[in-house]
Amino acid sequence: MSVALRQLRETPRHLLVCEKSHVRHERSRHAAHVRSHAYNCRVSFLIPECGILPEALKRVITDIGEYYLVKNLSLHELVTHEFINTFVKKGSCYALTYNTKIDQDNAAALLPTGKLIISVDKDTYEELGLQGRPSQYSGKKVMRYIVTIDLTDSAFDPDSKKHKRVLWALKEKKPLEFDFLLSWHNTGTEGSTLVSYFSKNQIQAHQPKTTFSTLRNLQCPVLHSNELQGKLEESCSAQELFEWLGAVCNKVGLDNKSFSFLSTYCCPQPSTVVEQAYLCTITGFILPEKIIQLLEQLCCYFDEPKLAQWVTLTVHGFADSPVSWRESEHGFQKGGENLYNFVVFRSLDYWLQMAVGANDDCP
Repeated sequence: MSVALRQLRETPRHLLVCEKSHVRHERSRHAAHVRSHAYNCRVSFLIPECGILPEALKRVITDIGEYYLVKNLSLHELVTHEFINTFVKKGSCYALTYNTKIDQDNAAALLPTGKLIISVDKDTYEELGLQGRPSQYSGKKVMRYIVTIDLTDSAFDPDSKKHKRVLWALKEKKPLEFDFLLSWHNTGTEGSTLVSYFSKNQIQAHQPKTTFSTLRNLQCPVLHSNELQGKLEESCSAQELFEWLGAVCNKVGLDNKSFSFLSTYCCPQPSTVVEQAYLCTITGFILPEKIIQLLEQLCCYFDEPKLAQWVTLTVHGFADSPVSWRESEHGFQKGGENLYNFVVFRSLDYWLQMAVGANDDCP
């Protein structure tokens, strides 16, 4: 067997990082972790022993907020000072190229910090003439480069050489055009909207899609908040919970029936059967600010006595985003996964699980 074929058949590396804390602990970084993961395409939460959602939780779901798809947007429009002063400096602006393959195509992402990340192939990089760095996943022969532009840098004012060079490179020397997903979390100031600002472009508003389902007689693993590794015959581990949750969210049967050709997976032990569980999934371009609100309401779920011992909140990042956590470079290779999961216990202790694939740094 050739080396190339053997590599294709190998199971790609996966990394799962777990930590635990308490939601109300003064040093808890749960909100910071959510904010550091900017581009989210799917959010799911599971509540065992729940038939009807509390009204406060319903309101947060309803208020997730719309996002926009802008067709054929020239990249240089995101570095103009009109755009920077209107959106980047007056809130948290998120932009991500749509339908681009991170390992093959040019791509770009605007972080809420004001950093514009441009991932380009070798030919485009040489044509642009902007300073960047080789992709850390390029191998010995560099075929991809990353260019980072800080739009909030004081040296990036309208009359600076730096701004003029960037604008010239993106507008005249090597124009780049993409379809973009855009969203803006306004801090309360009145002013322009994305719709009015990009009225000359093809801009479409989209609402996230929400699905609800009630799972009957669901077999759930037994968890103890102080036992991340689990304990023989007493509780399941964080790793076992993570795999089980993936099966539940993807509606994989947990019966381990001998005649099943799809899955022989079964719930880890020890386990318990709950009469019903509530599963909600939201898909779209979902901002970290909204996920924090959702997480806070899930914590408030335990303000009144409940049968549930714990709830989960799972967040999936875009597989072809140029970054995963913070400004860490993200690649696809064989998977492209970058996701995290909260398990919040009745005591408000929580587990945070962060998973990445072969082309990602440790979160």
